[in-house]
Amino acid sequence: MKFRIAVQKDEDGIFVAECPILPGCISQGNNRKEALVNIQDAIKGYLESLKKHNEPIPHK
Repeated sequence: MKFRIAVQKDEDGIFVAECPILPGCISQGNNRKEALVNIQDAIKGYLESLKKHNEPIPHK
């Protein structure tokens, strides 16, 4: 399953990654690559939580 990711550099130079379809699924990193790795981990945890609580996975 693929999800759209938005990555922006904040005013402190930290890269913030967000998965808009998964509310509150946000992570960060010191560079773009690290932020992408971290958001993938956050998405995995988010999906595991949805499954554990028998919640539907949001779709586009």
